[in-house]
Amino acid sequence: MLPNKASAVIIGGGVMGVSTAYHLAARGCQDVVLLEKAAFLGSEATGKCAGGIRYQFSTEINVRLSLLSLPMLVNFEEELGQQIDLRWTGYLFLLDNDADVCAYQAQVSMQNRLGVPSRMLSHDEAAQMVPLLNTADIMGGAYHARDGLADPSGVVQGYAAGARRRGVQLLTGVEVTGIRVQAGKVTGVQTSQGAIDAPVVVNAAGPWARQVAAMAGVQLPISPVRRQIAVTTPLPDVPADFPFVIDFSRNLYFHREGRGVLTGQSNVNEPPGFNQSVDHNWTEQHLDNAIFRFPLLAKAGLLREWAGLYEVTPDAHPVIDRLADPLGFYVVAGFSGHGFMHGPAAGLLMSELILDGQARSRDIQQLRLSRFAEGDLVKEHNVV
Repeated sequence: MLPNKASAVIIGGGVMGVSTAYHLAARGCQDVVLLEKAAFLGSEATGKCAGGIRYQFSTEINVRLSLLSLPMLVNFEEELGQQIDLRWTGYLFLLDNDADVCAYQAQVSMQNRLGVPSRMLSHDEAAQMVPLLNTADIMGGAYHARDGLADPSGVVQGYAAGARRRGVQLLTGVEVTGIRVQAGKVTGVQTSQGAIDAPVVVNAAGPWARQVAAMAGVQLPISPVRRQIAVTTPLPDVPADFPFVIDFSRNLYFHREGRGVLTGQSNVNEPPGFNQSVDHNWTEQHLDNAIFRFPLLAKAGLLREWAGLYEVTPDAHPVIDRLADPLGFYVVAGFSGHGFMHGPAAGLLMSELILDGQARSRDIQQLRLSRFAEGDLVKEHNVV
């Protein structure tokens, strides 16, 4: 049943929303309500992602978010009683040109300075690590053994259950249709099932965050972009220690999924939009490229495929911010394809913004919304 008032309303039931709800409740925030328009929590961008978690980013802020977030996943089962199938497969970035090798050398130096023991690999070292791949054109790679995979559904359900135990109402099938603002302050939301009075509204709507922000009179430069994933039938020759491989210049990736292989490739020409149907023409191009790099895939069948949405900002960094206009409106969105892994940290930081007035666990000044108007952008390079 929809309550008529709350201390905070969270819009969006993916990892950002449920993490924020849990961390607010863990701090003792009462009467939190989360609203998800879909029938199930985590069924959109979070539930359709590849599940990767990594420290290997090109900017310090993203590495620092990983340094906060990934240890939270390590402790997840102990804290929340939910298994999340955490696997440290390692991430291997394959590099086929001088410019990328130079860029990754600088990145690895920065990562090492921040305490991440990533390393550069020679051609021979990369080829030896993944002998099933065609590495004839590969110049080298970047690798970190403590990158890996986790189960997005498990993370969402764990946070949701933890939030419910602390009194949060998580309501599905409820769409927010308006945000009420009076005298420069948020006063509540209008939904498909009625109104809720609240002094705090959190926009955790992922690919729909721009539309939600517009309801509050806020311009948010986040665009939805379709991405596709395919999973093969079993390939018993793929070893258990096969890493998460990213063919960087081709925006192509692979990892083991059950007894088969999950593969994805980003279409750099994909226009913004909410289309989540599978583009079978792109599937053909994707699989041709995948077989070039991973010839064994030619022996497999296509078990299943799906499309989902990235939530992309101009600099491929999220917005995690407490807005002054309207007061009481908060944004945690725009993670540009790497939101799942940063969801634990983002929810914690959002709870600090709401309850303390500022983020304490990390300096997130770089992630303020005003950076776009100010032109103060540093682009994340490692987006696939």
